[in-house]
Amino acid sequence: MLRSATHDPSMVTIDFANGTQSRFHAIWLRDNALDPETRASGNGQRLITIGDIPADVSISAAEVVKGDLIVTFQPEDKTVTFPASWLAEHIYDRDRDSEIGRLAPGITTWERGIDAPCGDWDAVHANLTAKRDWLAAVAEYGFAKLTDGPTEPESLLKVADLFGYVRETNYGPYFEVRTEVNPTNLAYTGLGLQAHTDNPYRDPVPTLQILYCLENSAEGGDSIVVDGFRAAERLRDQNPVGFALLAGYPARFEYKGSDGVCLQSRRPMIELSPDGELIGIRFNNRSSAPFVDVPFDQMEAYYAAYRQLGEIIDDPAMGVSFKLEPGESFIVDNTRVLHARLGYSGAGSRWLQGCYADKDGLLSTLAAMRMAQPEAAE
Repeated sequence: MLRSATHDPSMVTIDFANGTQSRFHAIWLRDNALDPETRASGNGQRLITIGDIPADVSISAAEVVKGDLIVTFQPEDKTVTFPASWLAEHIYDRDRDSEIGRLAPGITTWERGIDAPCGDWDAVHANLTAKRDWLAAVAEYGFAKLTDGPTEPESLLKVADLFGYVRETNYGPYFEVRTEVNPTNLAYTGLGLQAHTDNPYRDPVPTLQILYCLENSAEGGDSIVVDGFRAAERLRDQNPVGFALLAGYPARFEYKGSDGVCLQSRRPMIELSPDGELIGIRFNNRSSAPFVDVPFDQMEAYYAAYRQLGEIIDDPAMGVSFKLEPGESFIVDNTRVLHARLGYSGAGSRWLQGCYADKDGLLSTLAAMRMAQPEAAE
């Protein structure tokens, strides 16, 4: 609720009931007006362009009525109501965190020793609260397991159905992870794999990966996940100059392992938003192409930072390990969490299926569920 409002032609200053004060510009308020001529009532999409707003827009009146803000704009002589709760959710007049490599709200980083977030197959498919909690764990921690699922091929597609759609690639709608003769990808061998993000050679990269176990009687082959954001935090704290190098220059990645495919990307190993927020990790030794975008006098320092990041990722204290049983699966945020595999023997069998999906579908489903159950989201 609002207590009072003052204004001049260019802005409104409002006092909230909790004692805080915020300013809002006339152009910002007009652009975000909530009236039906400005926004569609069904989906909230804007019906006007920036060019439809007069360049000399100003505020001729602003007052608090029943706890909400009522503003009149000129030269349109247009009056709009802004609910106090809406204004409180959209305050931009505030001190900002300027730390480079900071995390977005709602993200929790982790190392070895945490309990892997886990959901039960039947529960997440039948119970909305269980499903919401499982999706929330993926959003917060970047990975989660599912247990006690079916062992029929293509069951992994039902995991993607929980929140969105499979992203089909040159590997198909899904791919098999088991030993092959003359494999096109090292994932199809019994070799151990360093912790990595998948498909860094794509632009955009698949943002979610699902791995589903159908058989696993081979010796070894444990799965390991590593929080790339935590690794980046450690590098930033230990070597801020090296962190800046890996964030400031693009690496190169490439894959051309099968006929008709030559995938290439040019993206930094540590990706930051323009205001310094940590938004992505790309790390895959198997798919790295020659780095040619780093200045000559910075290349040795760049490689030193690359090596240090690799050592942090390989640190046993960073990894959470588990051996998937038939009917178990896990999902990772492929822009954040790296996954690895211990080598396994030729005796017995190990058969996983994997697919990709998109994080926007998961976050959209989670947000919609939280809106439908606001009391459960608190």
